[in-house]
Amino acid sequence: MRGLYTILLLILSNIFMTIAWYGHLKLKEYSWFANMGLVKVILFSWMIALFEYSAQIPANRIGFNGNGGPFSIWQLKVIQEVITLLVFTGFTLLVFKGETLRINHLIGFVFLVLAVYFIFKK
Repeated sequence: MRGLYTILLLILSNIFMTIAWYGHLKLKEYSWFANMGLVKVILFSWMIALFEYSAQIPANRIGFNGNGGPFSIWQLKVIQEVITLLVFTGFTLLVFKGETLRINHLIGFVFLVLAVYFIFKK
């Protein structure tokens, strides 16, 4: 159960992270946001990132085998990276309609999944 909670919190964390890191690129299309200076955009993103950290930190604490969780620190990092990639891909395809998913992206994803395999291999 701790593994499932960890993964769900990592997904939630990555949704907020992706919005904080890349959402402002789409929000600039709205006049209320387009007039914000860089400092305001950074502060706006930090407010969103607070929710990212509010899910990321508990996910790592719950999931880490040093705290009774099922994952090593290496496994947590690779799980987080693959979740980031999946969330980013979904976000990009939904929000940035002009972007396309190409074969070179898929090949890169395969290598990341292979990374997960090797990190989890005993």
